[in-house]
Amino acid sequence: MVVRYQKPAVWIRYDPLALFDVLTDAKAAVMALTSIPYQRSWAEEFQKVQLKHEVAGTSRIEGADFTDRELDAALLDETPAEALSRSQKQARSAVNTYRWIARLPDGRPVDCDLVRDIHRRIVTGCDDDHCPPGQLRTSDQNVIFGAPRHRGVEGGKDCEIAFVELCNAVEREFRTHDLLIQSLAFHYHLGAMHPFLDGNGRTARAVQALLLQRAGLRDEIFIAMSNYYYDEKISYLSVLSESAATDHDLTPFLVFGLKGIAAQCQRLLGEIRNQVSKTIFKDVMYDLFTRLESTKKRVIAGRQIEILKILLAVESMDLTELHKATIQFYKVKNPWKAYIRDLIYLLNLNAIVLQKTEYDKVRVRVRLEWGAEITETAFFERVKKLPRGKSYTLLQ
Repeated sequence: MVVRYQKPAVWIRYDPLALFDVLTDAKAAVMALTSIPYQRSWAEEFQKVQLKHEVAGTSRIEGADFTDRELDAALLDETPAEALSRSQKQARSAVNTYRWIARLPDGRPVDCDLVRDIHRRIVTGCDDDHCPPGQLRTSDQNVIFGAPRHRGVEGGKDCEIAFVELCNAVEREFRTHDLLIQSLAFHYHLGAMHPFLDGNGRTARAVQALLLQRAGLRDEIFIAMSNYYYDEKISYLSVLSESAATDHDLTPFLVFGLKGIAAQCQRLLGEIRNQVSKTIFKDVMYDLFTRLESTKKRVIAGRQIEILKILLAVESMDLTELHKATIQFYKVKNPWKAYIRDLIYLLNLNAIVLQKTEYDKVRVRVRLEWGAEITETAFFERVKKLPRGKSYTLLQ
């Protein structure tokens, strides 16, 4: 059985009570993310990672197949197009489209021309051999998609009317609703009608990213919603189908999407907080360790700083691998013994912890909270009380 598309009488219809809690959570998460202070250098790195996740997610939802290394190659401008697979070309077109969207002025209306332009950019260079970029389906072009199977709006006049009415609704009915709901509603309707021969899902998710950008989630605090949709692909396709089967009642899809916005904001917020903790840790580490009185203590402190620097980069490392990574700093008769002594020192300061793995190996983890916990007085008092020799069972 194929579910045929019916143009909705109302473009945004949902149960406000069912959305109250999830919308509140999503807006709170957006507010928390957009108000936290951060360094510009962190933001630029986060944006690169989030964009990569977004591009990987939106491509893989449509069946693209590439490894992380192949994705990295596709995103490098110097990699020639002829060396790329179709999936890689789709990823390259997607990332270029998202970068273009990020530069659009807020005053640019989300109208038919803009959506066509986004579609043109999404498919050019990867799917334009079978899908005319930016062109709606004609009367002899129909599409079936999804599970259960859905038939998009009839090609030709019906397709054009539905597409124009949706774009007009963005400038009218949509404006009375929250921006987060607007972004998800447009995503849903563009996917439900499937106005293009190919690239509909990628276009819908790109337009959603644009509308989320206008809700404050732009540039460095861009969240990878397509990564969420890919991770939850079964639920994603299910709620799209559920809303379509109930005469475009958007409640199921909006609940799902708002939970995703909250989750992705919280994930990125956690990464920013993690970077803040690392910065505080580094500042305190250098300030306190370099103020130890004797030359010998400062030499030892230098080794311990190198241990902590490595751990701050990876957060945890196998005990033996960490020793290999720091061996160059141990110009002593017994490097292993000195290394273990340094770890015991850091353990007593509560700067690190040990964790036993299921394979009876030991991992060393930095305690990021240490930088905010330790005071100058407590540090030097603890240094004075440190035992000269103390055994730890995990280090034996």
